[in-house]
Amino acid sequence: MSLIEQAAKRLEELRRAGVEVPDDASVATAAQATPSILERAMSAERTHGATVPADAPAPASGGREAPPHPRSGDGQAGVPIGATQSRAVTLDLARLSAAGIITPDAPRSQIADEFRIVKRPLLANASGKGAARVKNGNLIMVTSALPGEGKSFSAINLAMSIAMELDHTVLLVDADVARPSVPRMLDLEPTKGLLDVLVDDSVDLRGVLLKTNVEKLSILQAGTKHPRATELLASDAMNRLLDDMAQRYADRIIIFDSPPLLLTTESPVLATHVGQVVVVVEAQRTPQNAVKQALAAIDACPVKMMMLNKGRAASGGDGYGYGYGYGYGH
Repeated sequence: MSLIEQAAKRLEELRRAGVEVPDDASVATAAQATPSILERAMSAERTHGATVPADAPAPASGGREAPPHPRSGDGQAGVPIGATQSRAVTLDLARLSAAGIITPDAPRSQIADEFRIVKRPLLANASGKGAARVKNGNLIMVTSALPGEGKSFSAINLAMSIAMELDHTVLLVDADVARPSVPRMLDLEPTKGLLDVLVDDSVDLRGVLLKTNVEKLSILQAGTKHPRATELLASDAMNRLLDDMAQRYADRIIIFDSPPLLLTTESPVLATHVGQVVVVVEAQRTPQNAVKQALAAIDACPVKMMMLNKGRAASGGDGYGYGYGYGYGH
């Protein structure tokens, strides 16, 4: 194909994609000044975020080649040119490991083995291999009856453990919008997040996701505090966002670190959207009555699991001990 033909075809493809091509970008002019015109057209393309057909030829010699479609931070390949991309952050894995958080490069440990046991029924339900099919089974809420029982610690470890799976990616969402713990525990600077996406239609979810140095783990922070956070979590915008999260990527598990059930109204609202709830109970501390009340608050959720945290080790010393149980309905 000649230089003129390449230029003409490229300009026509840009016009069809909705890019405003300069008026002087005719075929005749393109034959004389192909590089500069194509550069201007591609600049307009990047500005407007139009998608160019995948088979579009590269500009003629002297023009700037369009960059390849990047891999976005939320695991989506083939993002259109000009689309918002996730920001990359680096977690201090050595510091996290010293604090009891599972990391991919850490040696095998008791806590890692315990979370392998905890995640198995959750993954089975998420992939439709459990005792019954669970709607939105890949949306998992981690909560507790009262504060201080270790729900954020458990949510982060669960996300880290699932990130080591070969067949799943993980999005950890800090849904404790009143008192977010994920930034503090992972040493992250607070940024825009969940509430900002719900409040402002111009905030793109992909633009506020954080892609971490743990290959299959991304994070969505709670975002800017809002006086009507409960109403936002119960809104149609939240419904649409969760449906999109649950259905867009079949291999993605989404973990929500949510507030305590008995102190806020956000958690019971969020529980109506997810397929599975893990209730963290602190051994020797959480009153039985509080556990019963917490379970009653999430009665509508199809799958409820209990996880015992801070149990006494078999040797008699204190340690992190985990147990779980689960059931459908009642």
